[in-house]
Amino acid sequence: MKALSDFVKERRKEVNLTQEEFAERIGVALTVIRKIEQGKTNMNLDKVNLVLKMFGHELVPVKILEKTK
Repeated sequence: MKALSDFVKERRKEVNLTQEEFAERIGVALTVIRKIEQGKTNMNLDKVNLVLKMFGHELVPVKILEKTK
């Protein structure tokens, strides 16, 4: 499975946008794009989803099921 940081960076480059242009087009701060592409883990899920929506994707929280004995 590809890391979120790699996915966003590769897709952004495929559409030939700088980080600044990409952030402006989506309507998020440049720091949001930089944090995602650097693999930071403490990010706002809504902001991440704004970025992913550009590529037809979305992250959702998942419930971790406990193992049964």
